[in-house]
Amino acid sequence: MRDLYQRLTLSPSANHQEIRSAVARCPNSALRQDAEAVLEIAERREAYDTLHDTVSDIGRLRARLGLTHGAHWQGDVANDFSLPPDNAISRHDELVDRVSHAVSLYNRWRRWRGPWLLITVFASGAAIGLAMGFALALGLALG
Repeated sequence: MRDLYQRLTLSPSANHQEIRSAVARCPNSALRQDAEAVLEIAERREAYDTLHDTVSDIGRLRARLGLTHGAHWQGDVANDFSLPPDNAISRHDELVDRVSHAVSLYNRWRRWRGPWLLITVFASGAAIGLAMGFALALGLALG
């Protein structure tokens, strides 16, 4: 199926006059005949627009999945609704990456929590012991 709007450089929301003008400028007689038969008759245009939306959605889905036509299809009518591959990461993959990162940070914290907790308790006890010993020594010296 041809994308008549793309081939005539029209917007799908083009009015009847814009379509008629684009069809008149079209140098390709086969494309001009197809456009006249489909876009200039209201019922046919409605059916074409419904199908155009569906095929455009399929083209976007294929791009999202990274599917494209082979080189031998490029520039052909079969390639009208194809888009370049969308290499953006999906929302699901992004969330999985974020959760995996959070889990790795939590696991790292758990691995180091035991030794650091022991060191902190020991250092706190030593500091309190030194402070009490210093206070006791100072009290004996003054008393």
